[in-house]
Amino acid sequence: MYFLTKELYFPPVDEASYEGILAVGGDLSVERLLLAYKNGIFPWFSDDEPILWWSPSERMVVVPKLYKVSKSTRNLINQNKFKVTFNQNFAEVIRNCQQIERIGQEGTWITEDIIASYTILHEMGIAKSVEVWQNDELVGGLYGLDLGHVFCGESMFSKVSNASKIAFVWLVNYLKENNYLLLDCQVHNDHLEKLGAFEISRDTFMRVLKSTV
Repeated sequence: MYFLTKELYFPPVDEASYEGILAVGGDLSVERLLLAYKNGIFPWFSDDEPILWWSPSERMVVVPKLYKVSKSTRNLINQNKFKVTFNQNFAEVIRNCQQIERIGQEGTWITEDIIASYTILHEMGIAKSVEVWQNDELVGGLYGLDLGHVFCGESMFSKVSNASKIAFVWLVNYLKENNYLLLDCQVHNDHLEKLGAFEISRDTFMRVLKSTV
């Protein structure tokens, strides 16, 4: 495990630990975050921990051009219960992702420093959000970093049933229409698997990340 200094540097991703931790420390500057994501690395840590930088051996992804929306989700979309907007209220989306209560999880990794840095990335046109509305109330959404051919999903929230699913499917369709190669979902969880994400090797992920459209 590599301990970062002020130098803008990350070790090769194949030096990550078995759990996927590549480095510890450093900062959450915009420059470091961009260097991380462009090299298949992301921050993930708790409030009371040092900054941990990850590059797991298995990466949870969606391939937009291969994604098929389930019949039940299509029916849900056709009910028109929700309105979806893109990149219209990033601040509220990231704040809701920070504050939403999650089963089996105490606290949040979305610290005030995270919010500050990703807000700057949003102002630079790199961090983007999907918003889901019901009766003019923000009830769900997600945010992530747009690298041009890969969208790195960071977090999502839902205040009513199916709102985050609507955001996720909307994003995948957007990425498909705009010829993105991958939606990066980072690490496995059951919810992502139910939404249609699956794991690929880090090597495969890195080849796509480093490719050009």
